[in-house]
Amino acid sequence: MWPQEFAARYRERGYWTGQTFDDLLAERARTFADRVAVVDGDRRITYRQWRERALRLAAGLYDLGVRPGDRVVVQLPNVAEFFDVVFALFRLGALPVFALPAHRAAEIGYFCAHTEAVAFVTTDVHGGFDHRSLAAVTGRATVIVAGEPGGHTALADLYDRGDVDRLPAGPRAGELAFLQLSGGSTGLPKLIPRTHDDYLYSVRASAEICALNAGSVYLVTLPVAHNFPMSSPGVLGALHAGARIVLSPSPDPAVAFPLVAREGVTITALVPPLALVWLEAAQRAETPDLSSLQVVQVGGAKLAPAVAQRVRPVLGCRLQQVFGMAEGLVNYTRLDDADDRVWHTQGRPICPDDEIRVVDDDDVEVPDQTVGHLLTRGPYTIRGYWRAAEHNRVAFTADGFYRTGDLVRRLDGGYLVVEGRAKDQINRGGEKIAAEEVENHLLTHPAVHDAAVVAVPDPYLGERSCAFLVCRAGQQPPTLGQVRSHLRDRGLAGYKVPDLVRVVDAFPVTGVGKTSRRDLRAALRDLAAAPAADRRG
Repeated sequence: MWPQEFAARYRERGYWTGQTFDDLLAERARTFADRVAVVDGDRRITYRQWRERALRLAAGLYDLGVRPGDRVVVQLPNVAEFFDVVFALFRLGALPVFALPAHRAAEIGYFCAHTEAVAFVTTDVHGGFDHRSLAAVTGRATVIVAGEPGGHTALADLYDRGDVDRLPAGPRAGELAFLQLSGGSTGLPKLIPRTHDDYLYSVRASAEICALNAGSVYLVTLPVAHNFPMSSPGVLGALHAGARIVLSPSPDPAVAFPLVAREGVTITALVPPLALVWLEAAQRAETPDLSSLQVVQVGGAKLAPAVAQRVRPVLGCRLQQVFGMAEGLVNYTRLDDADDRVWHTQGRPICPDDEIRVVDDDDVEVPDQTVGHLLTRGPYTIRGYWRAAEHNRVAFTADGFYRTGDLVRRLDGGYLVVEGRAKDQINRGGEKIAAEEVENHLLTHPAVHDAAVVAVPDPYLGERSCAFLVCRAGQQPPTLGQVRSHLRDRGLAGYKVPDLVRVVDAFPVTGVGKTSRRDLRAALRDLAAAPAADRRG
């Protein structure tokens, strides 16, 4: 995955240590055997128990037929079983494919088909949705349910099925560990291949930067399979430090604040809209004791400086801005940075060998303080998406730099300020939406001739989505409610369903008569932002 000379350099410099995820958990189970590792409601699971549960489940999955190299789509909410499943697969050398609870039939069907998944692990009912209904789109994958199985395989039954002593040898650190989902700008998400070596380097470095130790308590408020709460430093950083992980079923302050008070939470991660909600809630008289909080991280989208400046006065803790991507590169403001750095930048890279280029449209590097496209390569940034050769020729330069799609300015000291996106992607409160994917679904509506989805600035979410539709002659334009129903019926995740719908007679064209998607979206974005009385069509 990395050219040999780069791989040798990364090993020589100690970034890649030869440790696997299974090695890490086994070592922590020996060192911190009876320390509480995971808190899930009333359940308190020690490091020894975590390791034992993962091994027993690995034996059960092996008995079920899961083999090294097999892909297993994992869609679980913030529950302890997530750790059992993932580390059981790590032990087997099978590859978790991380889906989110918000994904529905369109995404799950694609993940299972594209990865040729042998199993799909999900929950029974979460957030009012019966995830067992997704079995219809999983093809040949065995459906395993955490909770009431409803005719499928019960996850609980697998812990006592199989023989741990008959497990095959575990994977090597340079092999693939899992597949993550990109926030891609075209079509359905691309799959991001991560190895044990590269990902664990970012985990260790993140834990050090964020000062995690055995006394830290990490609260998971975002979906645990997100890259941010998983590794920046996230639950895996907490594991590395021997810290305690507290799972919150919801980021709502009414749920999360009592957990902060009860468990003495020291660090958590939020996206900007949630940070605003927490700031408002923390100013109420009846707020639980939040004094244990030392660091609140905010990432997933740019945080407005005016909001950043409120964190310490209101929450009584340090703000840390995080800017990264599942493909690799992660930037942090440091805990000893001056306030101005923390308020106005999105941090600097983890590693001295994180190579950064900021370039113009012709790939010529621009001076510092100039906005340009961010390109990167390094010891934990992938060199290509999984089984996507054609896309890789566009997404990566010939010498291996990943085109992130972000527009940034680089300041002295390597700090980055995020100025926007060059890709046709919408960042809705930290959830990335590929415009093309939603457009493809909109085009299946019988009344829709053409569709374009654009980002509209929003003071709460950062961006929300607006679908512009050109309707077929003689057809009644669909209402917003009808569009939403159509997309949900097609199994699209709820966060991808447009917030707004505008019907126009035709799309704008370029000066030479072509429909340029870039120009189109710019023109439509202006129309979407105009006052209602000024809109045409």
